[in-house]
Amino acid sequence: MTGEPNVGYAGDLTVEQAAERVRGGAVLVDIRSAQEWEQVGVPVTEDLGDPAVFVEWNDSGGSRNPHFLEEIAPLEGREIIFLCRSGRRSVAAAEYASAAGHTAYSVLGGFEAPGGWLDRELPWSKVQVRRST
Repeated sequence: MTGEPNVGYAGDLTVEQAAERVRGGAVLVDIRSAQEWEQVGVPVTEDLGDPAVFVEWNDSGGSRNPHFLEEIAPLEGREIIFLCRSGRRSVAAAEYASAAGHTAYSVLGGFEAPGGWLDRELPWSKVQVRRST
C-alpha cells in the first residue's frame, strides 16, 4: 500500500499492488459506467485470479447506484479493490463499502489516468456491454 491507510477505507493501491492483491484472492471491482466499459475497455484479471466484477457506481442519471451495496454483497469477506476512470469515484466507493463492513481499497490512477491500468499496460480488452431494454 502507498503510505498510511486513508480514514474511512483500507487505503490506496497502485495498479501493480492491486494486481498482486488480486493474485492473492482479492477481487477487482470496476465501478465505471457501462458506457465507459464499452467505449474504453475493461481490465482483464483472469490471469491474475478471478475475473473482474463490473458494478456501476452511478446510475444513468448520475446519481449513486441505489443497488450498489446489494450488488457487492456476494463479495463479503473478500478484499475489494475498486477501480474507476481516474481514482476519484473509487475512493467514494471504497469509503461507502467500508462503512458497510467490507475491506475496500481504491486504485490510484484508475483505468485511464497516468499511472493507471492502461498506462501501466496491464491486461485489458474491448467489450460490448448488453443493455437492458
